[in-house]
Amino acid sequence: MGRLLVVVGLLLVAGGALLMAGVPLGRLPGDLVFRRGNTTLYLPLATCVLASIVLTLLLAFLRR
Repeated sequence: MGRLLVVVGLLLVAGGALLMAGVPLGRLPGDLVFRRGNTTLYLPLATCVLASIVLTLLLAFLRR
């Protein structure tokens, strides 16, 4: 449990550092944005798939 908390904390720090550096997270080509009038619907499909792949690989690596 402790190792998982450390990894999650490091991922949050890395994500924050990327955001502070100006890297646009969540704007991949597969992310959908629908705008109509005053309403905007954002569906981050590609971002979710990428996050799922990264987390799956990371957790598989930590299990060994």
